[in-house]
Amino acid sequence: MLRLSGGQVESLFDLGLPVALAELPADLAAVDRLLSAPGVLAPIEASWREDARAFGRPTVPMDRFVRLMIVKARCGWGYETLVREVADSLQLRRFCRIGLWDRLPDESTIRKLVRRLGAAVIESICAQVISEATRPGAGKRRFVVRAARIDSTVVEADVRYPTDLGLAEDAARVLAREGKRVRGLAGPGALGVRDRSRQIAGRLRRLNKSVAARTGHSRDLALRLTGEAGEVLAISVHEARRLAALLRQRARGRGAQAKRAAAQRLEHCITLAEKVCAQITQRLAGKPIKDRLVSLFDADARPIRKGKLRAPTEFGYVMQLTELCENTRRGARGLILPVSTGIGSLNESQLLPATGQRLRELDLQPRELALDGGFTTGPVTEHLPEPERLFISGRHAPHSRKTNRRLAKFRVGCEGRISHLKRRYGLGRSRLKGDHGARTWAAWSILSYDLDTLALHQRS
Repeated sequence: MLRLSGGQVESLFDLGLPVALAELPADLAAVDRLLSAPGVLAPIEASWREDARAFGRPTVPMDRFVRLMIVKARCGWGYETLVREVADSLQLRRFCRIGLWDRLPDESTIRKLVRRLGAAVIESICAQVISEATRPGAGKRRFVVRAARIDSTVVEADVRYPTDLGLAEDAARVLAREGKRVRGLAGPGALGVRDRSRQIAGRLRRLNKSVAARTGHSRDLALRLTGEAGEVLAISVHEARRLAALLRQRARGRGAQAKRAAAQRLEHCITLAEKVCAQITQRLAGKPIKDRLVSLFDADARPIRKGKLRAPTEFGYVMQLTELCENTRRGARGLILPVSTGIGSLNESQLLPATGQRLRELDLQPRELALDGGFTTGPVTEHLPEPERLFISGRHAPHSRKTNRRLAKFRVGCEGRISHLKRRYGLGRSRLKGDHGARTWAAWSILSYDLDTLALHQRS
């Protein structure tokens, strides 16, 4: 059963608290007013199944859940730390609308709600907050969008640095673990999958010792050991394929559904392991590898080269950020649209259609547009609303020298904004797996940033 509000928060005990504890700080009070606006939780209600809104166990009140996640994004805490710190703070309890007598939800409950709501719901809340701020209304200061700057960045996946030997070790371990889990369902006579991860790990240690010793033969040794690891993994794949086929064959009568589900899980692991074997074969043959798998546990992450000296290759997702500002002065802080992203090393033009669609949905048309040098004029004019002044770094613009210099400085500020989001709101690395998880992580970070921006805007 869906619960949007948790009810009354204050009690008689609150009357005896000092004023400094009973009142929220100015920043939290402003964010609380923004979240209290009618319709903020409407996307959650719309996404909930209609037959489950008034049936079943009551959920955590959604106003509490959203506030807890805002605190998590602002402070950079994990789920366990979030529950512990909010339970111990009177002001955070009041902001999250959790009374002194109420128990906080368990951290596993918050995790499940994050996955259940997903990215689309949080992006809808963020779009609604932006729409409400930019819409003229009585009794409030409107946020007037006059300029926008767009740039892309890499949000790293929560994976270790990938190597072919490391991926082969992970694949062998995953196949053995999943085979052991489903072997009992296959019945008598079923052969399991032997865990060969230690054999591959031994080859990985030998390679690491050779690299550390700087013998000069590490490349040839790496290719030989990687080929041996691919052969060992192929044996595990064959055994897992045999077990999956047996599960499919015996999926009849009672327990057939469980056997088919187990076979499907095992076949998913087999597909990833076969891709690792194929990558090893391509590497030994000296062929380029397209759409490379970098992790078995985050199969959507991809290697992305941005030419940075610190990290020439990053592993994760490309996300396009659009900041809407009231002016182009130094230090301008604006609202950020939900990100445009996808799987793979996407360029600016591939992400522009989604960005233009979000601007049209919000009925926003900035008068000035400052873009990075990776953009081209054709896709920009096709997908984005036509501005009065368009500045693309490194390209000729028919404006005065003063205007071009001003827009160039304004565009550079987007780099600082991206750094700010990564340092302050946790956008640097997604702790949720997959493309959908990365979008969800980014949506919470951007929603928290936009609420803080509007809080500053209202207080100024």
